[in-house]
Amino acid sequence: MFKKQTAGRNRLGEFAPQFAALNDDVLFGQVWSREDELSAHDRSLTTIAALIAMGNTEQIADHLKVGKNNGITKKEIVAEITQLAFYAGWPKAWSAFNRAKKFGMMKKK
Repeated sequence: MFKKQTAGRNRLGEFAPQFAALNDDVLFGQVWSREDELSAHDRSLTTIAALIAMGNTEQIADHLKVGKNNGITKKEIVAEITQLAFYAGWPKAWSAFNRAKKFGMMKKK
């Protein structure tokens, strides 16, 4: 069962209420909750890959946390970032590894 997200309202609700509502209700409420079409695990891997490919490292930490909660392992993150290095660029992979390491995703389990 997908957990209701309130990050948009918590972080931007007063400043950008419409954007916050779209984030929480549409993106996470309608799109992310359709686990019969794509599992939360796979949505997390896809989202993290897109963020890395676009160089949007600011959001990676939050999505690594969500991904870890959705069952993504260190081994999967390492493989994903390594694969993306060849398609999205070496510097983006370095940045992603640094974020994953800082977040604690790189700790052995």
